[in-house]
Amino acid sequence: MPVKEVNMPVADPSNPYAMPAAMPSSADKEPRSFDLDVFAMPTRKQEDWRFTPIDRMSEFFNVFKPSGHTTVAVSNIDGSALDESHVTVSTVALGESPSGTVLKPSDRAAVVEWNAGTKAVVVRLSGELTQPVLVKVQAHDFDMDAFHLVIVADDKSHGDIVVEHAGPARLAEGIELTTGKDSHISATFIQEWEKGSKHVGNQRIHVGAGASLRHSVVTLGGDVVRIRMDQDFGGEEGDLNMLGIYFVDPSEHIEHRTMVVHNHPECKSRVVYKGALDGKAAHSTWVGNALILPSAPGTDSYELNRNLVLTPGAVADSEPNLEIENGNIIGAGHASSVGRFDDEELFYLQSRGISEIEARKLVVRGFFGELVEEIGVPAISDHLMTVIDRRLSRGESGAMQDVLEEK
Repeated sequence: MPVKEVNMPVADPSNPYAMPAAMPSSADKEPRSFDLDVFAMPTRKQEDWRFTPIDRMSEFFNVFKPSGHTTVAVSNIDGSALDESHVTVSTVALGESPSGTVLKPSDRAAVVEWNAGTKAVVVRLSGELTQPVLVKVQAHDFDMDAFHLVIVADDKSHGDIVVEHAGPARLAEGIELTTGKDSHISATFIQEWEKGSKHVGNQRIHVGAGASLRHSVVTLGGDVVRIRMDQDFGGEEGDLNMLGIYFVDPSEHIEHRTMVVHNHPECKSRVVYKGALDGKAAHSTWVGNALILPSAPGTDSYELNRNLVLTPGAVADSEPNLEIENGNIIGAGHASSVGRFDDEELFYLQSRGISEIEARKLVVRGFFGELVEEIGVPAISDHLMTVIDRRLSRGESGAMQDVLEEK
């Protein structure tokens, strides 16, 4: 199904104040193109790259020959075979429909992935799925590779899809996700890379008219991970719920960027990202952009980012941006915070006889717990809480004990 590109209006340079709502949006200044020459080489002086350790991911800025070592397996989440009447998997040449139909690359790393790759894996969902679909993206070494995944949910389809990433990797990834009219889809993307891995991704998301999409991103490993998500609506009454969870270890850089474009009436979006940072030079970046165009009356939009810093020396950058070009909306807002443990919560738990170390663990579990449950896939929720508990259990020895006992 062809998707209409969002074209930002261009103001009249001779009279830029004649129609302020038609001026170019400052929320999304980067071009959109499949042409590499359109994008300048990234520098820290550019707004979209000012928080990014460019020197640690410079290999992703020029077209390379992919190793082809990354493997993909698609099954039901319990490992059983797919019901082909509801889920089909195919491979197409990159650029052959449905690849290349959801928006366009929005930064240099994204267009490098497009030009480096040769094929796309297409997963199509239809009807009512009886259990979640699992896409396992497995990396096997640190050779540079490119991977492109297209997820298409047909009109009125209902179901869950989970994309898991694991292994040692240097991966440039492009994902296109389109949900048809009146569909109800949950899509969860999990990154559990091995130490030293690098993952630079661009997700392009189209939410159909009357459709609801719960889009979750969980990043729990990787030396450098940068994922940008660009989204628009395909008609009235679309509903988008974006959830994010990240846990950053010493010297890791984990970056998420969301760009929500309200371009149709009566659509709703919620963006909620939470992260915990542990260790010296742990660095997270969350940049949330929401743009409400003149064509989107009745918009209801909100974005939130919360960061829990577990140790001195960790840095969390949090930047919500909201641009409203339409006065006829239900609501729009944003909030962000970076903080340490809530002393009142700790005091309450300790007053009930719980040790300080255990109390601090409970606070961190509670910090993530609501979002983990909201993902709505029990097998995944249980796994994520196990991983978070394993991270926290490191506090029982070594440097992490100092973290959890720190006052």
